[in-house]
Amino acid sequence: MAEHEGGPAARKLEEGRLLKELEAIHRTRHETLLHGSDDALVTHTQRMNELEHEYVRRHPQRAQTPGRTREGARARTGDEGKPEAGGA
Repeated sequence: MAEHEGGPAARKLEEGRLLKELEAIHRTRHETLLHGSDDALVTHTQRMNELEHEYVRRHPQRAQTPGRTREGARARTGDEGKPEAGGA
């Protein structure tokens, strides 16, 4: 992505700055969702996606917690094999 008002392109960020940008954008997400204008929410979403995609690009083999996977969540709640709520 090209540089924009939200900051420099994620690909240009040094690792530490990328992490700080990610922390900041996640910290402000809920407030933007609840109280930001439609334009602010679109801009926030685009920047968050840009930063997250860059992080994943740099760290494709990042550690994944089993409980944060679909299979792990099902095992945690015991929902595996149960029909969807409201299903016929």
